[in-house]
Amino acid sequence: MRQLLRAALLAASLVAVIPFLAPGASAAPEPVGPDGGAAGAAWTAAEDGPQQYPNVYIDWDVPITMSDGTVLKANVYHPADATGRPIATPTPTVVNLTPYTKLGSMLGDSAMSIPWVSDLIVQLARTIDFSGTPFSGITDLTKALGGGLVRNFTADRQLIKSGYTQVVVDVRGTGFSQGIWDILRQREQQDTVEVIDWASRQHWSTGDIGMNGVSYSGLNQLQAAAKNPPALKAIFPVVPSRNPFRDLVAPGGAIGTTFMPMWLAAVNGGKLVPDLASVFQGRFDTKWLADRLADPFTFVDALINVFVTPEISQLSPKVQELLDKNSPTRQSWENDPTQITAPTFVTGGWHDVFVNSQTEVYDRMTLPPGQKQLLMGDTYHINNGAESGRPGLPPRMDVLQRAWFDKWLKGIDNGIDRYGPVTVQEQGGGWTTLATFGQPEPESEYRRMYLAAAPSGTTTGSVHDGSLFTEPGPGVDRLTVAPGLTGLCSRDAAQQSVGVAAIIVGCAEDDRIHELGGLTFTSAPVAAPTTIAGPMSVHLNTVHDVSDGFWMVSVNDVAPDGRSTALSTGQLMASLRSIDESRSTRASNGDYTNPVPDLSLDTRQPTVPGRPTPIDIAVPAVDAVLQPGHRLRVDVFAGNFPKGLPPTPLLLETGLRPQHLQLDPAEPSYVHLPIKGNPDW
Repeated sequence: MRQLLRAALLAASLVAVIPFLAPGASAAPEPVGPDGGAAGAAWTAAEDGPQQYPNVYIDWDVPITMSDGTVLKANVYHPADATGRPIATPTPTVVNLTPYTKLGSMLGDSAMSIPWVSDLIVQLARTIDFSGTPFSGITDLTKALGGGLVRNFTADRQLIKSGYTQVVVDVRGTGFSQGIWDILRQREQQDTVEVIDWASRQHWSTGDIGMNGVSYSGLNQLQAAAKNPPALKAIFPVVPSRNPFRDLVAPGGAIGTTFMPMWLAAVNGGKLVPDLASVFQGRFDTKWLADRLADPFTFVDALINVFVTPEISQLSPKVQELLDKNSPTRQSWENDPTQITAPTFVTGGWHDVFVNSQTEVYDRMTLPPGQKQLLMGDTYHINNGAESGRPGLPPRMDVLQRAWFDKWLKGIDNGIDRYGPVTVQEQGGGWTTLATFGQPEPESEYRRMYLAAAPSGTTTGSVHDGSLFTEPGPGVDRLTVAPGLTGLCSRDAAQQSVGVAAIIVGCAEDDRIHELGGLTFTSAPVAAPTTIAGPMSVHLNTVHDVSDGFWMVSVNDVAPDGRSTALSTGQLMASLRSIDESRSTRASNGDYTNPVPDLSLDTRQPTVPGRPTPIDIAVPAVDAVLQPGHRLRVDVFAGNFPKGLPPTPLLLETGLRPQHLQLDPAEPSYVHLPIKGNPDW
């Protein structure tokens, strides 16, 4: 019976999409370029045009009982007829599990369903333009509002009206769901699999399930897809993470001081909001209240402990577990993209808080190109999709999501599987499509550029103005840099505020204030367009006066007028420098392309004062173009506040003392990066 229903649904879907195909065409036009050409225009028309059903019907607070008896609550959005009644025909189903409460999704969806509100958002996106000013971030935000991201985050009524059911579920311990918030660990992952199975067995579902959602909900999708539940046919994760510990909780071993407290406060606050309707109706869930009283502030105790505890041995068991790479929590957070078999479309941004994961997820998935796709914009977490939906640019996020589900849940040959498969906005360039990402392109090569003390003459404001050469400098030099607060005006500060700081200050666009507290090493200008595409690493020969240190590096594009733009950054505690070879990658010359540190106390190696200590710092992948006359720069800092602060026991060991970079041709310091073109260095 379900096969007959699916066939009928496919026929109806084809009827709906025929007007967007050329007369007499048997299939969609081939996608061309980042905007998809005629195929991209058809995807937009399918999303924006008249839909199969005129209305949406919502079942509120539907209980879903997990295998351990915990009840999750869901809002179920159904296509509805002209009278507002849900249709009887089963449809494919899109599931979104969120800690940000389905109440928040409902409010956002309700606002977007008001015509004048959606029209105002589109108008703001078209008219507000502060490009080229210190307030250019405002423009990026308004563009994102018109780029479809809101529909990906809340509920897409156009998608539902076209013949999908959407299920938005509060994850365990958040919103109106019972239980203790498990923060992406094994019990929550099991819940997701059980929700997928539940949705596939409902009378309103064809049994074909997709997943969507932003940020946490994107990470949740990757975790579920790696478990391969039979009903899951496609996912569309927006700005997801592969490993939240390495990306966000403790990147390089430092604790996030901006995003983490802000995020925990928001989610913990939201989960304490009761279901007021149930209170007034006399059906209040006392189990929900008991669970909230049992754990009102999930993970906050661990965050406080790591900042107030002076000795490593005094860290709480919860923190000790986080600092053990083999612990259940760390293992559950380490997603394995090689296990994913459902078609997956990943979107991300070069300055997203999870940028270290997004290109890596695509690279590690074993799906064929087309069944896996990657779209990377020059964006932050909050404004993904800012550069979309206009001529020559990629289709909006909701348009791509609709096309993806139409292909893999309804079987419509709309060409989305032939889009990309990698669509990127090159920093310093424009949008382009690539055949792959993460592996060196045939015409590119990994090469070293060495840090040298010789002045480049390109800056007078940094702690030291050094150079980048193709060979090590001839002499031995020791450069000293101290921790400071110039990181408050940096790309990383904007990144950790999910892009909010970039709205009101120009620090993200020009790194020169930040560089006042660091060592700069700058190349000669490139003679021709030079592309840097892929992950990078920086190898430093360091010297410390105490038993630990904290290093941050930045790879920058320096314009002829002196403007320095951070392309990508990395950081590492010196004592946590031990590399996990099983997770790391190297180029053919043996140098690291992605050195992944253990970040575990059991492999911690305090530094020996006065003795040179080599460390390798991973720098997340980029796709950037140095235009003729531009230069490459590597910045080196002895700290990275506010993006990260060492745990207090390690911070006390650094003593916030100055740190030293030993430039020695026998043990050189260098950046290892993939280069395409002829820079003529």
